[in-house]
Amino acid sequence: MHPAYSVIIFTTASGAGYGLLIWLGLLGPLGWVPQTSAFGFVGLGLALLLITVGLLSSTAHLGHPERAWRALTQWRTSWLSREGVAAIATYVPAGLFGIGWVFLERTDGLFALMGVLAAALAIVTLICTGMIYASLPTIRAWHQPFVVPVYIALALATGALLLTFLLLLFGVVTTWAPCLSIITVATAWGLKTASWAHVDTAERTYTIEKATGLGRFGKVRPLEPPHTQPNYVMREMGYQIGRKHAQKLRRIALLCAFLVPGLLSLLMLLAGQIFGLLLAILAVISAAIGVLVERWLFFAEAEHVSMLYYGREAA
Repeated sequence: MHPAYSVIIFTTASGAGYGLLIWLGLLGPLGWVPQTSAFGFVGLGLALLLITVGLLSSTAHLGHPERAWRALTQWRTSWLSREGVAAIATYVPAGLFGIGWVFLERTDGLFALMGVLAAALAIVTLICTGMIYASLPTIRAWHQPFVVPVYIALALATGALLLTFLLLLFGVVTTWAPCLSIITVATAWGLKTASWAHVDTAERTYTIEKATGLGRFGKVRPLEPPHTQPNYVMREMGYQIGRKHAQKLRRIALLCAFLVPGLLSLLMLLAGQIFGLLLAILAVISAAIGVLVERWLFFAEAEHVSMLYYGREAA
């Protein structure tokens, strides 16, 4: 599949924003993070900013962005529509939670309920986003059980790294925040590694013989190309990356998204506020680069069954 940069930015930015919102919505009511107006404003503001930037960037992938609102009407059958509904609904409890935290410095009672509800709706939104891809049987790399868990795990990991950065920015030195980052990053690494292994080893069940229904006559091959020049299907569905380059980019993703942030988080356990803040900044930057590469590969390595009609033997 051709990697759409608008969707890559969407999944990276909104994923981190939802991850941060989840941690704030759960840990705020527990009193594990500062209850001050400043921290609530910066923390929730950053989370909602990332979510909003991501959602707006996703509309750039549409042929007619002005018609995006119509997608919300198909929530009964479309995961894309459900994602839109859940994303909009998340703003309501998140906004009420923010009002209590920023203006009243309260995260208890009704505001605690709003925080938990915002976190729950953020998770629902992440599930819907992942299911947009996981529900497509025409793309073998996406139609597998790891897509949704990986997407949620990456969001929680990047959100935990952002939360650790914010705590250090406000002078709060803890051991649990770097540990949370290490655990979530390690979990995301394990799931992503398992996902790649599943994609690499899964049987290619779709063949040109099966697609044409001519398998009973023996080996099938195209007599002539379907088109004399590239078309939309070939550009969007037929994008292909060489295995050598894919493996190199996978190593970059593993290094930047998981290994470096994990090691930097480990060093934060031994660092003070100033050095720890520097490490946190580097961890966030590294994770952002790694997730962007991982998201690009998510699309670039996906093979659509329509390419069977364009010379591919299996998909």
